[in-house]
Amino acid sequence: MAFKHVLVFLLTWALASTAMAELQSVEVGGSIRIRGRHWDNNYSRSFIGTGTPRYVGYNFAARPLGPFGLLSRFDFDSRGEDFTFVEQNTRLYVKADFSDDVGSFVEFESFGTWGSDFRSNYITGQDGTDAPDLKLYQAYIETRNTVGLPLRARVGRQEMKLGKGWLVGDSITPALGFVFDGIRLTYQQNDLTIDAWSHKLAENNAGDNDVDFYGLYGTYSGLENLSVSAWWMLVRDGATATDTTLGPGAEWLESYLGRDDYDPTYLNTVGLRFWGNLGAFDYDWELAYQFGDADSVGALFRPLTYGDNDAEFDAFGTDLILGYTLDRTWQPRIYVGGAYYEGEDNRDFRWGDRLFGGLRGTESSISFNRLFSDYGYGLLLDINSELSNFWQFRAGVDVKPTEKISGGLRVAYYESVAPFDTPVIPGLAPWTRENDDSLGWTTFLWSKYQYSPDLSIAVIWEHLFTGDGLAQGNFFSRNALEFTGGTDNEDANYLHFNIYIKF
Repeated sequence: MAFKHVLVFLLTWALASTAMAELQSVEVGGSIRIRGRHWDNNYSRSFIGTGTPRYVGYNFAARPLGPFGLLSRFDFDSRGEDFTFVEQNTRLYVKADFSDDVGSFVEFESFGTWGSDFRSNYITGQDGTDAPDLKLYQAYIETRNTVGLPLRARVGRQEMKLGKGWLVGDSITPALGFVFDGIRLTYQQNDLTIDAWSHKLAENNAGDNDVDFYGLYGTYSGLENLSVSAWWMLVRDGATATDTTLGPGAEWLESYLGRDDYDPTYLNTVGLRFWGNLGAFDYDWELAYQFGDADSVGALFRPLTYGDNDAEFDAFGTDLILGYTLDRTWQPRIYVGGAYYEGEDNRDFRWGDRLFGGLRGTESSISFNRLFSDYGYGLLLDINSELSNFWQFRAGVDVKPTEKISGGLRVAYYESVAPFDTPVIPGLAPWTRENDDSLGWTTFLWSKYQYSPDLSIAVIWEHLFTGDGLAQGNFFSRNALEFTGGTDNEDANYLHFNIYIKF
């Protein structure tokens, strides 16, 4: 039995044994979030699923495009239908304490869109319901002051948000959460906090093909005007890929040529965060570097027969924001910021891929991986916080006219780091030119009314001034593995209202 499995067993046994103490207190609570959303001139079908073709396939034969090819979910075109729905998230939790240092937490969630779970058929009078969508969202055992140390231990399904959620957050969208299965230890002594975790992302009982997530995240806040965090995270993907299943002779040839030989993937991320206040100024700077074997990604770049079994993670990412709060009515906070996510686009035409039928292997395009971020850069382009291979500049102002009303305006510019090459003349695949790198500008306007400590209402409007790089197309969505290209270059809009109550 692997060491990590023994550790899980011992911790679970110890926590469960301690939890047999008499129940002292029970807390019941929950929340309801209702969010209406509308897009126009943005998506061709939906923001999920696959897209539609944007280029004629024969112009890109044998080019390593990646898992989604040249399908795009975006159109930036007013000829298609708009996309509108109302979603609702309802949660109910029970928190039980057995002593000052032992407790448990169980939370259930129901998520869906209006009109999808129950609908009356007014024509025939027949009613129908889908399968129940209630699911277990969180369930963990927790000990505090574990083994006599200022150590909190959580075992089970749990949320985990590190810092402001730049790389690890607790939500996919504001209405849809994100949880991990595993163990998290938190040591906190004075100004020092250290988190360590081991989470299971995917389980495969046959062989060592699991996907696991490990990490250390430390924060020190004992310095004046400055707090510092440092971390190391590892995603290990033991799943293996196979390009072909051939006879002994062909398999020997593959081995000789170094083809069809994928190793486990190790995505290492190391980074730092610096944040704090200096008088009326505030700042927050995060930066990270990724390295390690990336065969699970390289296997997705298979233009003919073989993928890239020498793929490597080697990318840098950063986000910076500087703010200044004026001592004036409405407490205006003016800020500027930017982000950079290193990317590469090796999807060029190569005669070798045509002449040798892919036997020479291929070259993948691997950009900075956003991991489990809930720190987004807009709701028209970065809806699930998975953009990469781009840089952004932003500036804005936030105001608070009253104790209950707040709002703000943000302007941002986006540009691709490594643009995509397309044929100059259809049919002449080798003759290419680089697409425009300008992705466009957005304006983001928001307002929030805090009706009571438990009830809030928010409204958002985002407008996209579509750049030529969006109309022509570039790879930057879904960690820069997906193509984003339109059938036109019309501006797009996103409208959103959100009602949230907790109890």
